[in-house]
Amino acid sequence: MEYITIAGLDKSVSRLIMGSDYFTPDIMDRIKDILDAYLEIGGNAIDTAHIYAGGQSEVAIGQWLTGRNRDDIVLFTKGAHHDASGPRVNKAAIDHDLSCSLERLKTDYVDLYALHRDDPSVAVGEIVEALNAHIEAGRIRAIGGSNWTHERLQEANDYALAHGLQGFTFSSPNLSLAKANEPYWAGCVSADEKTCAWHRAHAFPLLSWSSQARGFFTGRYRPEDRSDADTVRVFYSDANWERLWRAEKLAKERGVTTIQIALAYVLQQPFPTCALIGPQNRAEMLSCGDATEIRLTQAELDWLDLTA
Repeated sequence: MEYITIAGLDKSVSRLIMGSDYFTPDIMDRIKDILDAYLEIGGNAIDTAHIYAGGQSEVAIGQWLTGRNRDDIVLFTKGAHHDASGPRVNKAAIDHDLSCSLERLKTDYVDLYALHRDDPSVAVGEIVEALNAHIEAGRIRAIGGSNWTHERLQEANDYALAHGLQGFTFSSPNLSLAKANEPYWAGCVSADEKTCAWHRAHAFPLLSWSSQARGFFTGRYRPEDRSDADTVRVFYSDANWERLWRAEKLAKERGVTTIQIALAYVLQQPFPTCALIGPQNRAEMLSCGDATEIRLTQAELDWLDLTA
C-alpha cells in the first residue's frame, strides 16, 4: 500500500480509503471482517459522514474503534449536508454536525473533516473562520471540501492565506475513468479536465468517491442493458463505452481485471489521489489492494481517457 501526505496531519493516508455508507451497528461482525481485511492490505483511513445510514455509520465505526489505538486510524467524516429545508453550510450546522460526529465516533478529534456540500451564497470567509475555530480547539486536524468546485476551494484558500488561517488541504469530488453525464446526486461535483489541471498545478490531494464509477467496469453493464436507471442516466455514453472497452483490452494484456484498471487510473493521476472504495467481502478487498500495484504510463492514461 502506498500513502500520501495531507497538510495538517501528522500521519500518512493510505491510497485506498474504506467507505462506510452501509455500516450499521447491527452488522458489526461483517464490518469487523471487512475492516480487518482492509487493515491487512495496509489501509488506515475510513470515510464516513454525519448523514450516512442516518448517523449509524459513525456509531458503528465508534464501536469498532473501541479498544483500538485511535491514532493508528485516519478518520474522515463530513458534515453540513443539506436537509429538507435546504442548504446548511453555516457555522451552526458545522458546530452541530461535528459535535454529533465526535460523540458517535467516540473520539475527541477527526483527522479529515470535509463539508459535504457547498452553498455558494455563503461568503467563504465565514466558512473558513468556523472551521478554523475547531482546528484551534483540536477537534479537526485538516479541512477540505467534498463536492466543492476548485474555484471555491481556491477562494477559500486565498481568504485563509490573507487572514493567517489554515486553508483547505484536500478535496473530495468524484473522479473515475467513466465520466459522469450529470451528478449522481443533486449538488455533487465530478472532477473535469479543468479541475484536474488545478489539482495538478497545486499538487492538491484529491480523495475520489465513486472511484470505480459505481460498478460500471465490473462487466455487469452493456449498452443494451438499461435496467439500472441511475447508471444509465449518469454513466451511459458512447465515450464511456469506449473507455470501458479500452480498459477491458488493457486488462487482458496486463492479466488483471477491468475494474482494477479503472481503479489504477484514479491512483495514477499526476497529482496526489486516494480512492474511496466499498468492497463487500475479502475477495473484493484483495482485488482493490492488487490494483494499487498496477502502474500505468501517461500514454496509457491518455489512451484510456480518449485523449490520445
